Amino acid sequence: MIKVNRLDGTEFVINGLLIESVESTPDTIVTLTTGKKLIVKQTVDEIIQLFEDFIRKTHTIQCE
Repeated sequence: MIKVNRLDGTEFVINGLLIESVESTPDTIVTLTTGKKLIVKQTVDEIIQLFEDFIRKTHTIQCE
């Protein structure tokens, strides 16, 4: 799971394996494989880092 924040600052978690794409428009929008779109405070680079940390912890994919 990846901890992120809504624009109002409240924290919630996303299943990292459901992330399909992340874009900056200028808000960061995380699109899940379900089609649901989430707007978060974190930047695209922060989401990438959180995802890589998640993958390392779960050992599901090898990151370089």
